[in-house]
Amino acid sequence: MSFEAEFKGLRLRVLKADLTGLEVEALVNPANSLLLMGGGVAGALKRAGGSEIEEEARRHAPCPVGEAIATTAGRLKAKYVIHAPTMERPAMATSPEKVYKATLAALRRAEKLAVSSIAFPAMGAGVGGVPLTEAAEAMVKALEDHLAEKPTKLKEVVFAGLTEEFLQAFTTAVRRLTG
Repeated sequence: MSFEAEFKGLRLRVLKADLTGLEVEALVNPANSLLLMGGGVAGALKRAGGSEIEEEARRHAPCPVGEAIATTAGRLKAKYVIHAPTMERPAMATSPEKVYKATLAALRRAEKLAVSSIAFPAMGAGVGGVPLTEAAEAMVKALEDHLAEKPTKLKEVVFAGLTEEFLQAFTTAVRRLTG
């Protein structure tokens, strides 16, 4: 199941899919500032891609919320993992504002890497405790604001999650953006 739309020449896709299996240039990890990859999406990326992703990321710690770093993607199909903290410490609560800042930081890092495709999970919606609808709205607003900043090298942005609720929340947010 999926939803697809276009916005300002950018292909937007919402997929009910495992982020770790996607073929995009960059995958986003909703990290903690310590860049420890224990559970949730971070743990899944580490299991699928290899511990070298975390080892490389840890060399950049601490990374504050609102900034993002990139590492190689190990065994993943992507070229990079962009680590964008949504929280300061592992498994702490976060907010839609921090989700917005993390998403914007990931998009800015993607521009610096000159990637054409990027995939996001629901940032902050796992252990961070942000409701899916609020995470989706914050992330899509960050994308909209990013596209207003300057021209983008991105051609495709994917939002990927495993549940029907994810699909509904992100489809609604993307539909609101694209009119």
